[in-house]
Amino acid sequence: MGCFVGLGFYTLYLSKAASYLSDDPKACINCHVMTPQYLTWNHSSHREVADCNDCHVPHNNIFNKYYFKAKDGLYHSAVFTLKAEPEVIRARAPSVRVIQSNCIRCHKDQVTDAKMHGFVEEHEANRTERLCWECHKEVPHGKVKSLSSVGYQIEAVYDIDHENNQIVPSWLEKAKVVESEQK
Repeated sequence: MGCFVGLGFYTLYLSKAASYLSDDPKACINCHVMTPQYLTWNHSSHREVADCNDCHVPHNNIFNKYYFKAKDGLYHSAVFTLKAEPEVIRARAPSVRVIQSNCIRCHKDQVTDAKMHGFVEEHEANRTERLCWECHKEVPHGKVKSLSSVGYQIEAVYDIDHENNQIVPSWLEKAKVVESEQK
């Protein structure tokens, strides 16, 4: 019994499970498939005002927030563990409803602004019957969302070796030296 409990805690430790209880956006890149979404968000205007949870989890009460995070997180971990992640990541129906609700929650003044009636054709219908990202396609994740390409607006993420004050990891630097010696 102790082995199973120990193995369970070790699995929780390896999966960085505690990080999912926070609102830290870096928790979203614990599994590498979300890196393009994290990087495109990190280069967007939303980075200054909203993190992943501001858009992707309900805010009507704390129980609903953590229930949704747990349910969605279990789905994501199952898909990732089974290596069944799609090449293009799209929000599922429950997430679409939450994201739309959060867009309206944060942008209520813009959505209900009477001055927009003359500016945007059929503004009343567009603001209530369509998803926000039908028009605002590149907010906040950019237009390219596949595993094979992450867009032109982002750069690679490097682990900085603070001890040696270098960006290129030491194992890669050694590989470069070996390769240049072989030439």
